[in-house]
Amino acid sequence: MISLQLEVNGRSRTVEVPPGSFLLEVLRDTLELTGPKECCLEGECGACTVIIDGVSINSCLVLAAEVVGAEITTIEGLSPNGLSALQVAFLDHAAAQCGYCIPGQLMAARAFLDAHSSPTRAEVREALAGNLCRCAGYEQITDAVLDAAGAQ
Repeated sequence: MISLQLEVNGRSRTVEVPPGSFLLEVLRDTLELTGPKECCLEGECGACTVIIDGVSINSCLVLAAEVVGAEITTIEGLSPNGLSALQVAFLDHAAAQCGYCIPGQLMAARAFLDAHSSPTRAEVREALAGNLCRCAGYEQITDAVLDAAGAQ
C-alpha cells in the first residue's frame, strides 16, 4: 500500500491504496465519490470524466499517484452551494435522460465553458465528442451547454 495526499473537491484527502491504483478506483472505492462512472475503462466513453487542474480527464486512464498535488474536481464538487447554471440548463433542456453519462458530460462541459465563454454549436459538439450518450441526447446536451454559456 502507498499513501497519497489528494486534493479532491477542495478538500485535502489522504488515501492508502495499492500501487498502480487508477484515479477512478480511488474516487469511487476509497473516497466513495460515485459520480464518476465506471464504464469502458479504456478512455472511450467519458463516463468517468473529472476535472484535473482545469482540464477534463478520463479518470480511468490516470494513476492516482500521478495527480498528487493537482486539484481534482468530481461532479460532487461541481457546485457545492446548490445547482450551477450548467446543471440547471441540463434539467431545463431535458439533457439528463437515464443519467449515467451526465456526470461526465457535465464535467467535460464545465471545463470547456471555463475556457470558452462564447462557444458555437460546432465547438460544443467537438468538446464533448469524447463523452458518449447511449440515450442519444446529444441535441439536448448541446442546447444545454449553449444555454449555460449565455448564463455565465
